[in-house]
Amino acid sequence: MKKNVKIAVSELKVGVYVSLPVSWKDHPFLFSKFKVTSQTQIELIKSLGVKDVFYDPERSDIQPVTTDNPSDPEPFDEASLDTIKQDMLDYKSERIDKQQKLKRNIKKTEKQFERSVSMMHSMVGKIASRPLNAVSEAKDLISNLTNLLLDEDNLALHLMENANPKDIIHHHSLNVSMVCMLMAKELGWSREEIELLGIGCLFHDIGKLKIPSNILNKVVPLSTPEENLVKQHPLMSINFLKLADTFPEEAKPMITHHHEYLDGSGSPQGLKADQLDKFAQLIAVVNTYDNLCNGSHLVKAKTPSVALGLLYKNYKNKLNAEYVQKLIKILGIYPPGSIVELSNGHFGLVMSVNLNNILFPSIVAYDPIVPIAQSPIIELEKEGMSIVRSLPAAALPEKIHKYLNPRETISYAFGQG
Repeated sequence: MKKNVKIAVSELKVGVYVSLPVSWKDHPFLFSKFKVTSQTQIELIKSLGVKDVFYDPERSDIQPVTTDNPSDPEPFDEASLDTIKQDMLDYKSERIDKQQKLKRNIKKTEKQFERSVSMMHSMVGKIASRPLNAVSEAKDLISNLTNLLLDEDNLALHLMENANPKDIIHHHSLNVSMVCMLMAKELGWSREEIELLGIGCLFHDIGKLKIPSNILNKVVPLSTPEENLVKQHPLMSINFLKLADTFPEEAKPMITHHHEYLDGSGSPQGLKADQLDKFAQLIAVVNTYDNLCNGSHLVKAKTPSVALGLLYKNYKNKLNAEYVQKLIKILGIYPPGSIVELSNGHFGLVMSVNLNNILFPSIVAYDPIVPIAQSPIIELEKEGMSIVRSLPAAALPEKIHKYLNPRETISYAFGQG
């Protein structure tokens, strides 16, 4: 069926999906394309001074009125219409302001995250030559993150920019640290336990630095000896830390065991549930999730919502079910980084999850008429919209992909909402 059919404004009816032929800044609606839900909206469209609009038959519930049989709507009070219009413009302005505030908060969080990545470089570089300095810097970093985690009332989990390829291990380690610490807070763990967890997560993968890059970056399946070598990286991480006698002993088991599963199918020791403490069980959940999201040269990365679904369905006997459910609850059904289709037909990118209202993440929606810098934050509950589905970034048309700029790597950091 033909899309974007031109019709006269006088032919509009409730249920018709319209596209307005005016600049986004010149009308009071949040979107330039939407389904008409009230006679008030029709009157507002008429007040724009346009004679024609476009409508999409496929997205419409009803066909427009023909010019031969026009509808005869009830008279509308002009003063009332002006008030409604002004209220909508004020709300639209508020949405833009909120978008700008969110962007500022994300930028602030990104700068903090970049500083943390730089500190990771420094710590890893010092772990062999100046281990006491490395551990001291790590403790300071984790203490600062814990302060933010415990003191910030309006806490949100933000999506970060793509990682530089040389920083993948550092991004991964920070990602796992922050999400694990956030989960520990939600699980009611003490500050001491949260900090212990954080420092263990920071160093859990440094053993990979001892594995030749041509093995880690291999684009064909590993040989059995190569695979066995990679499986030893948790023990290599511990060997690194033997030089640092101030590194907390209580954090070492989680590093050794972060690839162990409850059913004994993990590595490097094949331990079972009763041999794994709560720290090891928690890091295993988050580490597995992050690896699913970011993939490898051999395994295709999954969208965040698909990764959560896989954790829930495919790892029931391998991972702590309470922790998996807590991760899903914290991230929401559609975590930051998810590409989603909304019930009004728009595509959007989930940018943040407000931890006080996880069911309604902050979404930037694609609208070709709206400059990306002004694209408003969509609050689904307020707009009466819902998410229809999550989809991979590769499924987006090129122009939408460019507009939304989905991340190739998924990294999170907590900051102000």
